Amino acid sequence: MKSIIKGYNSTSLILRIAIGLVIGAVLGLVAPRLPVIGLFGDLFVGALKAIAPILVFVLVISSLAQSHEGFDSRFATVIFLYMISTLAAAIVAVVGSFLFPQTLVLTADAAEQAAPSGIGEVLKNLLINMIANPVAAISEGKYIGILFWAVVLGLATKAASPTTKQALNDISDAVSKAVRWIINLAPFGICGIVFTNVSESGLAIFTTYGKLLGLLVGCMLFTALVVSPSIASITLKRNAWPLAIRCLKDSGITAFFTRSSAANIPVNMELCEELQLDKEIYSVSIPLGATINMDGAAITISIMTLAAAHTLGVAVDVPSAIVLCLLSALAACGASGVAGGSLLLIPMACSMFGISNDVAMQVVAVGFIIGVVQDSLETALNSSGDVLFAATAEYRTWLKDGRQLPKFL
Repeated sequence: MKSIIKGYNSTSLILRIAIGLVIGAVLGLVAPRLPVIGLFGDLFVGALKAIAPILVFVLVISSLAQSHEGFDSRFATVIFLYMISTLAAAIVAVVGSFLFPQTLVLTADAAEQAAPSGIGEVLKNLLINMIANPVAAISEGKYIGILFWAVVLGLATKAASPTTKQALNDISDAVSKAVRWIINLAPFGICGIVFTNVSESGLAIFTTYGKLLGLLVGCMLFTALVVSPSIASITLKRNAWPLAIRCLKDSGITAFFTRSSAANIPVNMELCEELQLDKEIYSVSIPLGATINMDGAAITISIMTLAAAHTLGVAVDVPSAIVLCLLSALAACGASGVAGGSLLLIPMACSMFGISNDVAMQVVAVGFIIGVVQDSLETALNSSGDVLFAATAEYRTWLKDGRQLPKFL
């Protein structure tokens, strides 16, 4: 048994995940009635979602308590990159929708979900969540509230005794070790997730919504492989594609299957440590990115809204398209970091074209049908971008200080 465990741990995690993916897909096709396989996926995602709020809370408190300086220009750069990339993603989606307009088959049924009525409500919810009860925020995974109270407590404990700070550091290290244990079991979890998706959905969504999925996937891949690396390259003034590929490989793959930016926070923090980033910065910027860096969400909102407009014959002029880009980018920042979080913002965007809420919720229903692909790729784009831009801001400072970048760059 020890030799088996040793061989498992010595094998590349990416290779193990690939093997788990293949096994899950095969079992989903040949033995779809084995629910115990799908249980592995539920346990893996559940464990990540459970540990992520605790990790963020203790890591931020510990980092701030032991830091000697406040946030510097790196943090402002990260925020700027998050916002500009989300806006760029919305522009890509709008241009793609004009080049390849899509229509939907709408039915009388609408998804019964509560959607925000406007951008004001989205921003209001963000502010209310920020001051939520910290215990409730941790238990419910509300990262804006977790970050707010962790920053407050971290700053408050800067004057604490060295013993207290060491205790906080030990707790942070213990939680980080628990996270590494969970991530090490990712192949089993992904095997279960793929099994569930294949056994339940099969390939039917590709025949019914193939063109719509093609546009969504195309825009997201273009953003991940062209737009985001270009933004990082311009910021660093050097080729950042190797960094983008590393983030897609080590962060995007797990995010694709967990379908939750929040659940992928532990994976991203582990990657940031491997990239030698400053824990004081990434302990805050990564969970913040899971809330506001929503390139994929902006693409989904824009494409689905314009598909509804094209279906109903609503004329969309250039000024309206520009407003939609801005609205989608802002609304995406309020999308929750859970599966399908961006879909409930579609009715708000539809309202600017006079599309009724009943019709808009039918569009949401279509979104849930194709969510097994759309939401997976959306989360991969969002989560990998969190690390990409956190690293870009950090390495920009390294270059200014004359420090050497990692060898892969």
